[in-house]
Amino acid sequence: MLRQEPGLGSRRISVCWECVGNEDSPRPHRTAVFHEQGILFGYRHPQSSATACLLSLFQMTNETLNIWTHLLPFWFFMWRFVGTLRVTDVLNDSYSWPLLVYMGASCVYPLASSCAHTFSSMSRNARHICYFLDYGAVNLFSLGSAIAYSAYVFPDALVNTVFHDYYVALAVLNTIISTGLSCYSRFLEVQKPRLCKMLRVLAFAYPYTWDSLPIFSRLFLFPGESAQNEATLYHQKHMAVTLLASFLYSAHLPERLAPGRFDYIECNVLHLMSFMSQSLSQELPQWEENELERWPGERVTWPGDVRLCCQSH
Repeated sequence: MLRQEPGLGSRRISVCWECVGNEDSPRPHRTAVFHEQGILFGYRHPQSSATACLLSLFQMTNETLNIWTHLLPFWFFMWRFVGTLRVTDVLNDSYSWPLLVYMGASCVYPLASSCAHTFSSMSRNARHICYFLDYGAVNLFSLGSAIAYSAYVFPDALVNTVFHDYYVALAVLNTIISTGLSCYSRFLEVQKPRLCKMLRVLAFAYPYTWDSLPIFSRLFLFPGESAQNEATLYHQKHMAVTLLASFLYSAHLPERLAPGRFDYIECNVLHLMSFMSQSLSQELPQWEENELERWPGERVTWPGDVRLCCQSH
């Protein structure tokens, strides 16, 4: 059952915990799809107009900070991307291509997520569609990471091996499977919430693990190879922040510890940590690219990998 909250316009509402949280209620599916675990108040009307959704950017709902913690990083990463384009000879500098692909994907992901959070309260179907696009953008970013790692991060001992040759192609396959699995998990939110959560975590954890294998190899299997490489510190920070953010997401922290106390900031710690990790990860290809330029011709197979990726899509 939905009840109006005073102030900040008629579109702002709160959700009655007894109705939304109780599976025995007569029609829980109508509102449960809009409900998040541990978040009790601050929900927008589940049939908001597009105008109301846009206006909610300037009203205090439980999505306001979610939107801005995606929108502001989008402009930051876009500024970085444009700045890199201005100082790069894109047509002739093949070393920069993987970096530019990665930075472009870094811009698409927060923009799609901010749009998803903005317009997800228009209807139940609109919410699903918004997050389908969001999941697709997240996985596109994952693919962009794999493309950059293939070019810059692989240990020298693994370059031109079978693993390296098929790394990007399998990352494309992972992107397709992960997008489908994460989208499918949305249809299980009400009936099987635990299975939904497990599938969604798996859908994002598996591509991340695959993409990060070159980093794991650099840090643990061939540590001496990168001992003097300044990018190693970025690898370590990036991994630590990403693992901590993943733990907070899967455990529903901190909102799970005190339901109702973090209604307006529930995901923002996660978002800030995620974009901190993403900012660190943008430094990785730049450091690694500088290292590679010392040995021209070492990885001349990269343009073929780009073509393979594009053809696979």
